[in-house]
Amino acid sequence: MTTAGMRGPSAHRALCSRAQILPTTPFGLRQFSSAAHHAQAPTTPPTTNLNPRWLSDLKTRLGKCIHFGMSDTQTTTAGLLLAEVTRDWRSLLAGSEGYLTHPHRAGISSVPINWGDQDSMGHVNNVQYVRFCETSRTNWTRQIGEYFDRPNKKLWDEMLTSKGYGLILKSIKVDYKFPMTWPDRISVYHKIRVMPKETDSNMLLDVMILSEGKQRIAAKAEEDVVVYNYKEGKKSALPDYMLAQFKRQFEEQEIAKERSGRRLSEILGQVAALEKETWDREDAKEDLGGAS
Repeated sequence: MTTAGMRGPSAHRALCSRAQILPTTPFGLRQFSSAAHHAQAPTTPPTTNLNPRWLSDLKTRLGKCIHFGMSDTQTTTAGLLLAEVTRDWRSLLAGSEGYLTHPHRAGISSVPINWGDQDSMGHVNNVQYVRFCETSRTNWTRQIGEYFDRPNKKLWDEMLTSKGYGLILKSIKVDYKFPMTWPDRISVYHKIRVMPKETDSNMLLDVMILSEGKQRIAAKAEEDVVVYNYKEGKKSALPDYMLAQFKRQFEEQEIAKERSGRRLSEILGQVAALEKETWDREDAKEDLGGAS
């Protein structure tokens, strides 16, 4: 039986029997890798200084300002900020790291996890995260042909067959941020680590798995994929149609990273300003309401 058909500890043992187990990190994040990484590739994925619970913390901070007492103008500002982060939290969180969150770019958009994805402890099995990445990667490449490169749609679809070019997973490393539980929904995004070159025969991809229920990053992954020519039966440099689209996506990623990062900084600055104008000013007095 393959690991895809297993569940629980047996599936985890089966996968780990073929994988190199890496030491636990200082933060308790479990990692595994099925192969050594490309010698010239960066060893760590991009990170930000955001608290993992930044969204809930921000809502709490706004709530404290409102509870303390605010003017009508301040209340309007707080309401608009709260509405924006509630609506755009995915693009603010993932976009600030360069991930493209539009449904046409996302590999998985707000899909429920299955009850059967859990292990005996009631957590989503570690193996399922690898499957989430796999599903997202295959959807991501197909959607390039569907929405961004229609003339070559057939070639993009054939990447999931053995008829033309394909991307073969060489290795994967997963950092688990917290144990997801059922019920929940996930969104999964892929991004290209560095600008592709015409001589590249492999690429590093970063993956972000978001828990919709917790509105947090559930896991991050690093994939090393090899370009393979099935007709010739060997590795290949990126064909022109892939190279053009992957370059296009990388450029879009850089724009999203700058735009979302700037907007998130502005929002955090506006919240800090509201705090200084309300409970955090020297002469602050809490509004306890009028006496009857």
